[in-house]
This record gives sequence, C-alpha cells and structure tokens, in this order.
Amino acid sequence: MQYLNERLSQELVAMAENDHSIRDALVADGSLGNYGYHPRMEAVHKSNTAHLTSIIEQYGWPGKSLVGEDGAWAAWLITQHAIGNPPFMRYCLSLLKQAASNNDVIPWQVAMLEDRICMYEGKPQIYGTQFQPDKNGELNPYPIENPESVNGRRLAVGLNTIEERTAEIREQSTRENVPTPPDLEEQYEKWLYSVGWRVAV
Repeated sequence: MQYLNERLSQELVAMAENDHSIRDALVADGSLGNYGYHPRMEAVHKSNTAHLTSIIEQYGWPGKSLVGEDGAWAAWLITQHAIGNPPFMRYCLSLLKQAASNNDVIPWQVAMLEDRICMYEGKPQIYGTQFQPDKNGELNPYPIENPESVNGRRLAVGLNTIEERTAEIREQSTRENVPTPPDLEEQYEKWLYSVGWRVAV
C-alpha cells in the first residue's frame, strides 16, 4: 500500500505552478501567441516531462494515494502539457486509466488527456474537452465522435456540459486576448509531424 508522500506532492505542485506562472507572464507581455509554441513554454514543458518521467520510474503513477489530490492534479497537468513527447503522453494515458480504475485519479483527467491525444493524432475526440479557433478566431470544440451524446459522456466523468464549457473557454480567450499568428495552421501542421504525432505516408 502507498502512503502519502508530502515532499513529492510539493515537488509536483511547484512544477505545475511554474508552468502556470510562465504562461501567465507570456500572456501578460503579449508574446504567447507570437511564436506558435513559445520557446520558453516549450522549455518548461520539456523540463517538467523529464522530471515526471523520473518520478514515474521510481514510484509509478503519482495518484491521490501517493501525492494527494493536489499532487495528482499537478502530475496530470504536466502530462497534459507534455505535447512534444507523444510516446510519453500515450504511456501516461494507460497509467491514468489504470489509476482511475482504482479510484486513484479523477475520471475527467483521463478524459482530457485522451481527447488531447486524439486531437493531435487527427482523430475525433470523445469528451469535447479540446478546442480550436475557426477562421474568425472564435474557439469551438475540436470535432467530436458521436457529438449528440457528448454531454452524457461528460457528465459521467464529472465535466459540465459542452455548451457551458464552450462559453467558459471563449470568455477566457477574450480575457487573455492571445494573438494568433497568420500562419498558425501551417506552423501547427509542421509541428505535429516534427514531434511525431502525425507520420507522413
């Protein structure tokens, strides 16, 4: 049986807070959207991914029983942002699913990671947690598999409705006002192939 590791929990939370503080600083100075994937943000994500990898190798997935709810949330956030490392994210999804079956992580965390992986792989998402801008810059859910029943799936994992979440995401986007590069779609497409989410055929 695992016992709460307070030191490890604090370590994970500090990593997640650093992620958020860097992003907030880039939003504040208006540079977040100017680079596509901002180099400072990418560096934080890579560093956190490497650190979490070593934690998983030593302890297994850091769920609630090991690091409490705050530590488990931080581990999930770090994984959600490990976007430059597809094998790691896919591996963590399998760990999260196992942990969820043991009630050691919150179900919506599994749903959000699964949706993000689906989106990067070019597949329809399942729970409607991932959003993308349309031609006018307004955020809409990335395509959803069986969209007519998405709210039932969201409710089952502890999420609000797709309509409520869309309103929240758009309000956040308006508040942050992150600039969108004119070649964002082209940059994004190149990035997907460069890190291995998509493979040329």
